[in-house]
Amino acid sequence: MLWRSVVGKLWMTILLLVSFVLGFVAILLSQFFRTYYVDMSEARLQKVATSVSELIEEGADVKTIENIAYKFSDPLSRIIIVEDGKEISSSPKQEGLVTLTMDDLKEDKELAAVFTDKKEIKNNIRKASNSRKNKNTENDIMIVGKPVQSKNQSAVFVYESLKVPIQGMERTTDFIFLSAGIAIILTTFFAFFLSTRITAPLRKMREVAFEVARGKFDAKAPMVSQDEIGELATALNQMGKQLKFNMNALQQEKEQLASILSSMADGVITLNQEGEVVVINPPAEHFLQVWQEEKEVELSKKLPSELVELFHLVVESEQQQVVEINLQKGNYVVLMTPLYNQTKIRGAVAVLRDMTEERRLEKMRQDFIANVSHELRTPMVMLQGYSEAILDDIVQTKEEINEFVQIIYDESVRLGKLVNELLDLARMESGNVELHIGEVDIHPFVEKIGRKFQGIAKDKEVALTVDFQNPIEQYPFDADRMEQVLTNLIDNAIRHTNAGGHVTLVIDTKNNGLTFEVRDSGAGIPEEDIPFLFDRFYKADKARTRGKKGGTGLGLAIAKNIVQGHDGKIAVSSVVGEGTTFSVYLPNRII
Repeated sequence: MLWRSVVGKLWMTILLLVSFVLGFVAILLSQFFRTYYVDMSEARLQKVATSVSELIEEGADVKTIENIAYKFSDPLSRIIIVEDGKEISSSPKQEGLVTLTMDDLKEDKELAAVFTDKKEIKNNIRKASNSRKNKNTENDIMIVGKPVQSKNQSAVFVYESLKVPIQGMERTTDFIFLSAGIAIILTTFFAFFLSTRITAPLRKMREVAFEVARGKFDAKAPMVSQDEIGELATALNQMGKQLKFNMNALQQEKEQLASILSSMADGVITLNQEGEVVVINPPAEHFLQVWQEEKEVELSKKLPSELVELFHLVVESEQQQVVEINLQKGNYVVLMTPLYNQTKIRGAVAVLRDMTEERRLEKMRQDFIANVSHELRTPMVMLQGYSEAILDDIVQTKEEINEFVQIIYDESVRLGKLVNELLDLARMESGNVELHIGEVDIHPFVEKIGRKFQGIAKDKEVALTVDFQNPIEQYPFDADRMEQVLTNLIDNAIRHTNAGGHVTLVIDTKNNGLTFEVRDSGAGIPEEDIPFLFDRFYKADKARTRGKKGGTGLGLAIAKNIVQGHDGKIAVSSVVGEGTTFSVYLPNRII
């Protein structure tokens, strides 16, 4: 509404102020002119009375006095001359003027005192009702009495109707109030124009302020003057510019923080004072999802009970707290620290670190140490035992000594093989083994491996065959290392295939690469053991090697590292009771 706006308020303020001032001035002027007209009438009557009184004292005759008096008197005034207490002369009666008689003068003590006590009266206003029962205020009179000092009970009375000064006063008052009304009307338009002009820049600045509030920081307020309003427009423009700079800086910091949080491997959760999630990054969301799926509960924006308890502990103790949460799909360590608003805790920040891989590696390290200790202890004990038997002359015959020496030799070879494979595997995992990749003739390479195992396969009564699916002459890889891989796979296949079974080495080209497959018809590998086959010292089914000469448990781990060194892949598929297939894929590498 207009009255609630700055224009309306300023307009009404100016209008009320001018109206009050003009009204006050009009009242003062009307009172001033009222007094002015009365004083003018009194002065004129006083002048006439004095002149007549002086003529009487000078001894002028009545006729001369009347002529001179009537000449100076107003047409609406009347003169009464009293001598020795009697009216000796009076001007003619005037229409509309109350006629005073000698009786009226005598009855009024104040008027009678003029000729009895030589007392002069001025500005004596008499109501017409006192003498003539006429209630019309226009018939009220003003009377002046001047005593004649040289004669007893003599005086001159001059009076006139107040109609003349009243009419002059009314005309003046009407003019004053008309002028005031016109001035108020003009002030109304001028005040509205002035307030509109003054507030126009303010309205524009209001629009600019709303634009800035909506994020449009390029909006500018016009500078229409160099006064306070112009300075306000300049300050508003500078504020918008500074806000734009600050908002851009905040946006950059926000994006930088979001980028950092998104790229962090650790999960981050920021909580407010009520324990509600304020900021969360993708790793933390993944943790909550895993926890929700495992616990089969709906979290929405709430936290797991473990984190809620940790948050309360952090707030109460005002200290950093650490807790480990173990789930089936992973292990997490949560580090929660309080956040302060000056001296008061305003929330907490939790860092969630996925320790699954670290725990797995730690377990592998422990298992590795245990397995190495176990694998080394067995040949060491056998070497020590059989050596002591020979040294203590427990064996006497040459055949027994030769048998013990042969056992010692076999175990020392096995021990040496184990140590070499451990060193070889360590070098591969550290990346210190260099592959010598070159063009290899496939047929001679495969035939060489086949001849190596023909004797062993014949002894085990296992059929060993080679199958070329797609003829290929040459392919780039490290011949020695790939021979080591295939040797390990074929050796495992023959050892775990019963008599009458078969082992097949299949060579194929697919997916722009070379594939070696070692298929056997052995006992197969349980499904739960397949994910761990390529771990160090892992042996799938101990029943597969029970009663047989087992390996070191490092062959498949070494084979995996060699294949990955060629940017290839090694996989296994098996059905218990039907057989197992190991496949090695080597992509075509440019030498």
